[in-house]
Amino acid sequence: MQHPIPYSLTHSDVQAVATTCTCFNLRKASRLVTHLFDEKLKPTGLLGTQFTILIAIASIGSGTISGLAEGLVMDRTTVTRNLKPLERDGLIQIERGQDQRERVVKLTQAGQDRLAQAFPLWQQAQAQIIEALGQQDWENLLANVTKTVSTLEAF
Repeated sequence: MQHPIPYSLTHSDVQAVATTCTCFNLRKASRLVTHLFDEKLKPTGLLGTQFTILIAIASIGSGTISGLAEGLVMDRTTVTRNLKPLERDGLIQIERGQDQRERVVKLTQAGQDRLAQAFPLWQQAQAQIIEALGQQDWENLLANVTKTVSTLEAF
């Protein structure tokens, strides 16, 4: 049995969501930024998301997949799925931790080399975004995103 829809959306409702919905608009911005980084990093064979994961691993040296997921604000299953191609390509190594259920991830030399190759391309993408937005708007964006993450992590 289907339940009747208690409320019918108007064109005005739809427009309000499209223009004011936090999720809708952040995801649009995220897709555009991701596309820009993917294009710049293409010569390295890395996607922007893979670059950020490698950077996160490099910043901690080595750590558990759960810790990495927490730091990236991603669920563990998604992180594990995203690590598989990096492990397959020899950019990371995943080993058992002290606890049999725990997995520890670290960069390999090939992963460090790939990051070094990708870094100047990342710098180009970053500079392009800063130039397009303007330094002050970029700093404000970064501050607001940082504040948003720290505020919403409590939910």
